[in-house]
Amino acid sequence: MNLAGKKILLGLTGGIACYKAAELARGLVKAGAGVQVVMTEASRHFITPVTMQALSGKPVYTDQWDSRISNNMAHIDLSREADLILIAPCSADFMRKLVHGAADDLLSTLCLARPSTVPLLVAPAMNVEMWENPATKRNADQLRADRVVLLGPASGDQACGDTGLGRMLEPDQLLEAVSAFFQPKRLAGRHVMITAGPTFEPIDPVRGITNLSSGKMGYAIARAAHAAGATVTLVSGPTALQTPLGVTRVPVTTAREMHEAVMSEITAYDLFIAVAAVADWRVASVSEQKIKKQAGQTPTLQFEQNPDILASVAALPSPPYCVGFAAESEDLLRQGAAKREKKGIPLLVGNIGHQTFGRDDNALVLFDEHGHQSLARASKETLAIRLIEEISRRLPAKT
Repeated sequence: MNLAGKKILLGLTGGIACYKAAELARGLVKAGAGVQVVMTEASRHFITPVTMQALSGKPVYTDQWDSRISNNMAHIDLSREADLILIAPCSADFMRKLVHGAADDLLSTLCLARPSTVPLLVAPAMNVEMWENPATKRNADQLRADRVVLLGPASGDQACGDTGLGRMLEPDQLLEAVSAFFQPKRLAGRHVMITAGPTFEPIDPVRGITNLSSGKMGYAIARAAHAAGATVTLVSGPTALQTPLGVTRVPVTTAREMHEAVMSEITAYDLFIAVAAVADWRVASVSEQKIKKQAGQTPTLQFEQNPDILASVAALPSPPYCVGFAAESEDLLRQGAAKREKKGIPLLVGNIGHQTFGRDDNALVLFDEHGHQSLARASKETLAIRLIEEISRRLPAKT
């Protein structure tokens, strides 16, 4: 993630989730952002300004009368200097302050005084009963109506021992959300379906046929498409990857399950990106019991062909704009061009499979009716953003 040159004002309010803010600040700095921390009195009961200063590399502000600001207007100067204000954690009490325009400390005052061009993002963090309380729900709705962006909360175990909604999102999720906020919204209003990961074709209850795809490229593209403003559905084979923030994930295992999941919904989408490494064949007769090893005997497997998901979508009477992926082992330029023609799609993205499966970087070649274009090796996150940019240029105008 690249936040080079971005100025982030990170506000901390009272809550045990302040410990996550330390990792968040470190992540923002590593991504290239300048981080200015402002802390409420309550937050200082959970983490010290010294800690946040060490991680951000800048003095921490806690007092609206701070004399380090020459004009004694910290609430004005700090909000004017920021590209984005992020309150993480944001307590139920601070949500109330934002709704009612309270200005009784530095953080609440600078939020109220911020220019309309400076976006405000909040990451709620509180007990499940506090989050579910009707008063908090009303405040959350009003914040959204006031164009404040709510990030989360998540569901899970809480410090008090309860379980449910109210946990602050994890630092990497918040970092992802901040990065996405700065991305151009090239796909705003678009509905995008993406397939990702491998498929797994069972032989018996404990064995199967799969491939080396990690799903990283598909998940990176889903993340980039969401950051570009699209509504994204990710139909994913088995992976250990975390679902990108804001993306709807549909888990599947086999090629036929993936085909069914795609075809049942695809008419509602205007862009389809088939990144998944789908098995071409499946075992014709799956054993109901584990096939036992017997001395001198080798089992014989009969195969049958799986449905071609990309070809099925491209053959629809009114197909979405289709982008295919091809992982080849040799002669990529010839085979990529031929596969695009065979599939009948406007854009195909090719790579050498054994040079990318499981890795964090990749190199891509884009094939269209005009020929081919190379995208030099880079991280999959970087390539995903570049690919979404290329796709957005080629997409037909929305009618």
